[in-house]
Amino acid sequence: MDLNVVILAAGRGKRMNSQTPKVLHQVLGRPMLRYAIDAVKPLRPRKTVVVIGNGADLVKKNMAGEDHISFVVQERLLGTGHALAIAKKEFKSGRVLVLNGDCPLIASGTLKMLSARHNRNRNALSFLSFTDDSISGYGRIFRDERGRVAGIVEDKHATPDERKKFKELNGGVYLLEEEVLGYLEKIRKNKSSGEYYLTDIVKMAAGSGKKVEAYTCPAEEIRGVNDREELFGVSEILKRRITRKWMQKGVTFIDPQTSFVGPLVHIGKDTIVYPNTYLEGRTRIGKNCVIYPGSRIYESVLGDGIVIKDNTVIEESRIGDGSAIGPFAHLRPRSIIGRSVKIGNFVETKKTFISDGTKASHLTYLGDAVIGKNVNIGAGTITCNYDGKNKFSTVIESDVFIGSDSQLVAPVKVGKGAYVAAGATVTRDVPSGDLAISRARQQNLKGWAKKRREESRVKS
Repeated sequence: MDLNVVILAAGRGKRMNSQTPKVLHQVLGRPMLRYAIDAVKPLRPRKTVVVIGNGADLVKKNMAGEDHISFVVQERLLGTGHALAIAKKEFKSGRVLVLNGDCPLIASGTLKMLSARHNRNRNALSFLSFTDDSISGYGRIFRDERGRVAGIVEDKHATPDERKKFKELNGGVYLLEEEVLGYLEKIRKNKSSGEYYLTDIVKMAAGSGKKVEAYTCPAEEIRGVNDREELFGVSEILKRRITRKWMQKGVTFIDPQTSFVGPLVHIGKDTIVYPNTYLEGRTRIGKNCVIYPGSRIYESVLGDGIVIKDNTVIEESRIGDGSAIGPFAHLRPRSIIGRSVKIGNFVETKKTFISDGTKASHLTYLGDAVIGKNVNIGAGTITCNYDGKNKFSTVIESDVFIGSDSQLVAPVKVGKGAYVAAGATVTRDVPSGDLAISRARQQNLKGWAKKRREESRVKS
């Protein structure tokens, strides 16, 4: 039967104390809502509807690219039952899976388990449950004398005796057949809260003789986020999951607690990751790499056998096998580094292609440049790529030697095998094999220092 998915994401999130909609708060660099969307994709739903309310336009903007999703706006936040009733108008038939947009730890495997058991037992309504005495705020499931699900009472409406007696908690993930969706019209507004509770359907369906089952799942998967402390809590759980996965795949973390690895990152076998490192976005690290402390790598691709030395920042760049970067280097976006390249201390690159075997060991800026193989870039070299209005390119062909403290004023080209003398300001192309010198002739004024000291004594 066709499956439709409804993700409830309209809550204000008052306890977050933020102008940002709750479901857009990030867990390891990704909005919470993205995790719920990703969790349902393997189920291949016919339609996925996200119910939004607070900051609706901002939520839509952040979910750009998710073309399979449709949004409905819950103008008045009248509860989960009301939200599902609005979403139901978006699909004509089929069963419905309902989950919350602020539960980023739910796993696709758990949702598949729920669906499989629902099908096998031919249930009209199935939902996830868990037990955890350390948390509150979740509805209490009560069963009849035969152990069958009889209903759910919301935590804020449960009596102390009910909280003590009923330890099984509602996970807030439901799978409902069409025959059960009809009960949405029968839900009555709760007098004290003014909301329509989706949980009321459970009691209605069970009371009508429909087959209703609750299936237990890991408590951590159901953990929702209502404040900053809970946001931190789910981030820590996910961070541990990720580092554990990569350690099982052959990656060494010197101190896993202080390494940040995003959920979309890939790390090759026998790579070593030191403390206080940040691997973010869709970064891919090859095999046998070493990432030293204090480094941050974002949306970049690193080959095999690469060494990233301390306190290096790499953004939206590519690095070939066997290269060494840092310490204190900054590869800005669109830097493409070849194989066996050395980018050293306090070197910055931007929108630059550097071919195999080239070295820029220290104190250098290379921007809007194309650099050939086996080039030596001396300390203090700058490609002067900006005239205040436009950016221009510098081309340095293979086997060139650039002396220290040189300025290459773009647009300019240094031909293959050419030399640029230390301290030169290059404003014209340098033909292959030539030496470019651009500096004043040195003069030594004999006795000048002694004369100056004598004049100073007279004045004093």
